[in-house]
Amino acid sequence: MARPGHSTAWLPLLVLLFAAGAAAQSGCLSATFTGGRTFLKCNQLPVSVLTTILRNTAPTLDNTALSFDVPVPASAEYAGGAYTIYATVALPGNATSHNTVWQAGPISGGRVSQHSISGPNVQSLQRLDFLSGTSTGASNSRLHRRNLHGVLNGVGWGVLIPLGAMIARYLRVFEAADPAWFYLHIACQISGYALGVAGWGLGLKLGSESKGLTYTTHRSIGIAIFCLATLQVFALFLRPDKKNKYRVYWNAYHHSVGYSVIVLAAVNIFKGLNILKPATGWKTSYVVILATLAGVVLLLEAITWAVVLRRRKRNRAHAGANGTGVQL
Repeated sequence: MARPGHSTAWLPLLVLLFAAGAAAQSGCLSATFTGGRTFLKCNQLPVSVLTTILRNTAPTLDNTALSFDVPVPASAEYAGGAYTIYATVALPGNATSHNTVWQAGPISGGRVSQHSISGPNVQSLQRLDFLSGTSTGASNSRLHRRNLHGVLNGVGWGVLIPLGAMIARYLRVFEAADPAWFYLHIACQISGYALGVAGWGLGLKLGSESKGLTYTTHRSIGIAIFCLATLQVFALFLRPDKKNKYRVYWNAYHHSVGYSVIVLAAVNIFKGLNILKPATGWKTSYVVILATLAGVVLLLEAITWAVVLRRRKRNRAHAGANGTGVQL
């Protein structure tokens, strides 16, 4: 099945199965309900085939002409637990090989409902050669790009950016780590930003190719993350000197925007996992990563506070011994 305007590459044939004319079929036995009403119990029912062009995710059951010629109307039969479709089609562009997608969606209220967008439903592509009658599994480049989009954003926004923030908050407390902590912080943030932007751009490309299916919340959060992270990058060029009176306001802005990016990224990664629906291990792995980072944060928070309090106590004692009365 295909989107309108793509008949040169895909054969948009929607097959709907109905039980029709059961009374005229062989293999039916008469049976009676408890109240005396009779009905037919049949082992085999005829299969009706409808063809239509998909224009949305919930097409009607109207039998409409396709965008290419079908000289002989399609028919189908059910035998041995499988449906077989018979059809004669005029191949567009004089090509003998075409991509096909096989899907199955439930019928509700006289309409075909949207099929699943995970698991086998996103792995049902085939390259069918009508001349030889052979078919091969087609490479699902879109699925690969979706996976790459998830990995880039997961590592960039979800791991490197939080790690860089942890380095800035906790390593700077230790005098021996200065200025190494700053360069480690910058390295993590730049790497995370680069991977995140690459994943974000790939996500926009995937969204532009998706007709009729838009993940609005996931997309909006992704754009917000990109804007805030980009603002952080440019704000570095406006960072006041440490002795500048506006430095405290810049620090407050820098911290609040940075933590906002981390929280939004975690939320959006889970939304992306719910959309992509990978194997359970992927979501479990990310939960383990978050839990590990949270545990390290709690440990480092306790250690840094202990270091800071001990340093303050030592400075007070040193100031008192010198008779300066200066408290640091």
